[in-house]
Amino acid sequence: MYTQERTAMANLVVGGPVAVNSYDNAIVAALVENRPVMLVHAFNGGYLRPAELKEESHDKGVKLATALDPATKEAQGHLWHITPGGFFGQRPLYFIESAAGQVPATPADAARTDGGRGDDGAPKPRRRRVSVNQDAPKSTADTVQVGLPDKVGEKWRGKNGAPEDTQLWVVTVTPWGGITFVPITHPDAILGFKDHAVTADSEARLTYNWGGDFTGTVINTFYPRLPNEWNVPYHHVFT
Repeated sequence: MYTQERTAMANLVVGGPVAVNSYDNAIVAALVENRPVMLVHAFNGGYLRPAELKEESHDKGVKLATALDPATKEAQGHLWHITPGGFFGQRPLYFIESAAGQVPATPADAARTDGGRGDDGAPKPRRRRVSVNQDAPKSTADTVQVGLPDKVGEKWRGKNGAPEDTQLWVVTVTPWGGITFVPITHPDAILGFKDHAVTADSEARLTYNWGGDFTGTVINTFYPRLPNEWNVPYHHVFT
């Protein structure tokens, strides 16, 4: 399908021993081009989506759906932006932002010149981000919320006056070609599912990383997929 040489791109090593190769077009698009992608789970093929797609919803979580219904597709509830958000030491950090329920940029956003504009010069829309609970993963109730930084619940905001603390993630490339999300506030945890169950409509939460390192485990691996690759079996995508 692809003819280019599989040359390692060293600048895309994001937290592990595995370099992202040039043929992993969906990962490159997600991390560099900021194109929206589907986050498809390795275990059951379900995709991440906000529990509520409405623009004004800021106190609901994320779930794993196994059927792409027309309403979700129309609202872009199946698509996510993995947006650069700075560095933690040598590691790049990212926001996981929903393409559903984007809010037009405010006049204050329009006045910004510090990266708040897209390549076309237009102000970037405000997107709802995945935010983790401060106390996670102490209980199965410590889930995640999707909302604008100033509108999520108190427990989903940063403790030190920086609301984005609980919204920044290390994106780790796994040896099997997927990615795992590690929150900077809980480096011993990864994005997983309530009660550790990966089923239809499972609710996303933080779960302890039993793998013991940044590569995580296969059951909490996501494969970024461009929307047109949804119906392509994983083992056929890059052959």
